[in-house]
Amino acid sequence: MNRNQICKFILSLVATTPLVLACGGSFPPPTQRLADAQSAERSATELGANDVPAAQLSLKLSRDQITQAQKAMADDDNERADTLLIRAKADAELAVAQARLRTARLDHQEAVDDSAAQAATNVGQGAVK
Repeated sequence: MNRNQICKFILSLVATTPLVLACGGSFPPPTQRLADAQSAERSATELGANDVPAAQLSLKLSRDQITQAQKAMADDDNERADTLLIRAKADAELAVAQARLRTARLDHQEAVDDSAAQAATNVGQGAVK
């Protein structure tokens, strides 16, 4: 190689290096996080989070963040989408917990009421308190 060819080679290497690094360093689309967030959102919906006032806000936040993340992915802003999807999944899981808490409280109250009714029946039949 002569000196001119070496200079051209070095110049082309310097010119293409940022392009290669930009392609190799890009953030991949967070498709698995999207699926996880959507799955958590579906679980919250199926558990009745829409009917639980405390869970409604968490569920809405999750849905909004999933929508924003999908737009960010379409704009090739995968890092922002990833962050939004982490939050969306957490909000959906919170909605699930809030819906389960309401169910547990209702079940507890039903058990207390049944127990009181049974105690009243027992006393009415001559059982000693």
